[in-house]
Amino acid sequence: MSNPIYILNGPNLNRLGTREPEIYGHTTLTEVEASCRNAASGHPIVFRQSNREYEIIDWVHEAIDQGSGIIINPAAFTFTSMAIMDALKMFPGPLIELHISNIHKREPIYHKSYVSPVATAVIAGLGTNGYPVAVRALLDMIDKPTARP
Repeated sequence: MSNPIYILNGPNLNRLGTREPEIYGHTTLTEVEASCRNAASGHPIVFRQSNREYEIIDWVHEAIDQGSGIIINPAAFTFTSMAIMDALKMFPGPLIELHISNIHKREPIYHKSYVSPVATAVIAGLGTNGYPVAVRALLDMIDKPTARP
């Protein structure tokens, strides 16, 4: 069996569906996970969420040893965590940074990502539909590693 894709979610994403639905929609994180598993077509997925920076770093370390790719929505840690960025820099495979909202259309505090410079690709502004798009794109990168920059 193939190594799993790690889908890591940062702080407050456990509140999807009720948190600022005008920005993040009404889809819950449980529903997001189901759409990711469906998009993966049987490829193994490790799907996790934490409000704790150290836990996300530990999961990135786990993915370094066991994963074939990472999709990460670091949420607020996108703009504050050099520690997560440093961990992600060690990951040898494809890495997609994902945001539900278009962070570039939001307030200036949301414009500087520490993750983007180390990501293979960035998806932002597709709502929760961005997750299955990211899964399919990551699977393509894993299957055709020479196709990515």
